[in-house]
Amino acid sequence: MIKIIFESHATSLDNEQDLSSGHNDVELSKLGLQQAKELGIRYISEELDAIFCSDLQRSYKTAEIAFSGRSIPIIQDKRLRECDYGDLTQHPADEIKEQRAERIKKPFPSGESYEQTSERMKNFLEDLLEKYDGKRVMIIGHRATQYGLEHWIKGVGLREVVTAPWQWQPGWVYELEGLTQERLSLVH
Repeated sequence: MIKIIFESHATSLDNEQDLSSGHNDVELSKLGLQQAKELGIRYISEELDAIFCSDLQRSYKTAEIAFSGRSIPIIQDKRLRECDYGDLTQHPADEIKEQRAERIKKPFPSGESYEQTSERMKNFLEDLLEKYDGKRVMIIGHRATQYGLEHWIKGVGLREVVTAPWQWQPGWVYELEGLTQERLSLVH
């Protein structure tokens, strides 16, 4: 079993403007820099074997700032990226929110679908099981990252998780024991 602590990346400049970044590699805001420091303080006494984050700077810089000076490996993985909103990148967040239900199978124009982001997460989790069984890790990611965790670990239908209201909290905990055939064949 792997214990996973999920934390969302700190506030970015796009977040402050209520824009959906997708794969846009936007910087952390001044508030985000402070939030990243606070994240490190919250986990100062936690023993972690690794921290995984996407290769987008709002994710990996959150990890680097939060865990600066600690000897925990920080591993960037492109599979942990946010959904690619394609032509709708940096459009108002409400515009993306309105389209989530119809983008489960159908990709955003010139982007990807939530099924595609979920497949990335399944692949990541399978690798995690192979290499980190019995470990405690943190993932600092995006909404699509958490959608994948909810879908594959908790068995929540993709439509349900993508359209559910989301609210920030200081960490979500998941226990990954395996991706059973039943979970791997969940109907989206």
